[in-house]
Amino acid sequence: MPAPLPAFLPEVVRRLQAVPGVLGVALGGSHATGTATPHSDVDLSVAYDGTLDLDALGELCRALDDAHEAQPSPVGGWGPWVDGGAWLTIQGARVDVIYRDLPRVRQSVRDALAGRVALHAQAGHPHGIHAHHYAAELACCVLLSDPDGQLAALQRQVATYPPALSAAMQTHYRWMKGFWLDAAAKGLKKGDRHYARGCTYAAVHALAEELCARHGVWLLNEKGALTRAAALPGAPHDLEARAEAALRALDLPALHVLLAAPEGA
Repeated sequence: MPAPLPAFLPEVVRRLQAVPGVLGVALGGSHATGTATPHSDVDLSVAYDGTLDLDALGELCRALDDAHEAQPSPVGGWGPWVDGGAWLTIQGARVDVIYRDLPRVRQSVRDALAGRVALHAQAGHPHGIHAHHYAAELACCVLLSDPDGQLAALQRQVATYPPALSAAMQTHYRWMKGFWLDAAAKGLKKGDRHYARGCTYAAVHALAEELCARHGVWLLNEKGALTRAAALPGAPHDLEARAEAALRALDLPALHVLLAAPEGA
């Protein structure tokens, strides 16, 4: 059974919503997807539109934090796509508050519906973040506070994985599997195992992206992506164990067989 949400959550959401500039609060991460363990953080995203009162948010974070030391980052302080936020410990539980700029969320939804595939570098994401990432978050989150209904209206647009995005993601990643394995082979010929390992990781992740897109499954992070893809209908038999063994040994022939396997093989 997934771990229960802490009892203090409604009060924290109420106080976050009262911060000037906050338009809504959503629960994300493993607690939203029903996969949380007792060690999982509570991920709260706060939507804003251009401006956010960081002084007021800082006062609240320090008041809520067990050590009274939590300090929110500047907007954009954690990178162009993670944006910013604060790490808190409340009654012994880890709570991550993350900013989401509502105009950029709207654009992300438009990108998803149109099937636009664009990948951006972001610290903490070894593969990168897609332009539809905020749409994916919105589709999977639980809205906890949305006074004007703006988040709910956007969420309804991505309640079903967009067919245009499914087709575009499959096309985008299908050819990349072989491309990355060929690049890995060139690296190994030169004795560059570091480069080859990066290429093989990219090839396997391309398969995970392709499988999830085929089945209309949103991927929010590289963490757990292979496990999620391996559980889908038609995934290669014993995908996760075979991929991990081949990656560990830099076994390119085994990866070629795995990534080219027909459904369920």
